[in-house]
Amino acid sequence: MCVISEESIAQFEALMEQVDESLKTTFQNVHQGCTRDTYLRFLIAREGNVANAHKMLVDSLNWRVKNEIDDILSKPIIPTELYRSIRDSQLIGMPGYTKEGLPVFAFGAGLSTYDKASVHYYVQSHIQFNEYRDRVILPAASKKYGKRISKSLKVLDMTGLKLSALNQIKLLTIISSIDDLNYPEKVVAYYIVNAPYIFSACWKVVKPLLQERTRKKVQVLSGCGQDDLLKIMDYSSLPHFCRREGSGSSKYSGSSSENCYSLDHPFHQQLYDYIKQQALLRRPVRPVKQGSVHVDFPDAVTEGTEFVQTLASEFQKFGKQNGLSQSLDDLNINDHQA
Repeated sequence: MCVISEESIAQFEALMEQVDESLKTTFQNVHQGCTRDTYLRFLIAREGNVANAHKMLVDSLNWRVKNEIDDILSKPIIPTELYRSIRDSQLIGMPGYTKEGLPVFAFGAGLSTYDKASVHYYVQSHIQFNEYRDRVILPAASKKYGKRISKSLKVLDMTGLKLSALNQIKLLTIISSIDDLNYPEKVVAYYIVNAPYIFSACWKVVKPLLQERTRKKVQVLSGCGQDDLLKIMDYSSLPHFCRREGSGSSKYSGSSSENCYSLDHPFHQQLYDYIKQQALLRRPVRPVKQGSVHVDFPDAVTEGTEFVQTLASEFQKFGKQNGLSQSLDDLNINDHQA
């Protein structure tokens, strides 16, 4: 792994002192009072090259200014019915924290359909999720646990994974690029659960192609991953699809308030209420209008997009070679593949 020297951090800091005031303002929303962590994240993302890390950060700050990212948490997706349909088709949530205080985020990679709204709404929702994490969740976690917490971990549920998921490859690469270029090194580990056999087969091909620092973060767990995840978090913080073996998000029968993907879950209620409150503070007179926020999509090929595209390519080849049908629910991993 790349070792970042104090000299590199000092050089980075000196370069950032020269940027325009408008960029320094949005930079405050990025570093949240801890510039050193931010410099480290961008340096690691660029293998310790100060010039490249500086360009990456300045490009990201310009993207934030141009697309008004600082105000995105005051732009609710309305009406509520539309937002609910987005939550039902872009499955993300936060069930709790690890024993060390890291926020746990869950993603329904297999069952997300992204078919209830335009791509702009899904991108807007994803960026709002990132900004709420960085500006609200992580600072609150730092205060609660009495230490600096600047990263999280993700649990990816592959329940319901189908070949038709390839239809969403463009949107997934857009989201991956936005994360890679503007929110680097915010995740300490990716745990993949409820993975069908096809994912395991494709992962073996894709894994060696990734950079070492990314490869080390990804672990494919057995079944629903409950036994492994309970080593790092309490039962109450397990995503609903990890609560019992074979449950899967598609087979979960509990209440919607326990389903961390649902708009009725406490996390999403708090997030949506926060965005609506910010909208009232910013626009106390004019009513909020319906309409998605249009954010510039990155053109650059990033590590995240290469991962998504390579995995999708192997996924498709494997499906054709083995004559698999669209549904792959019955093909489960029974042992560790990481």
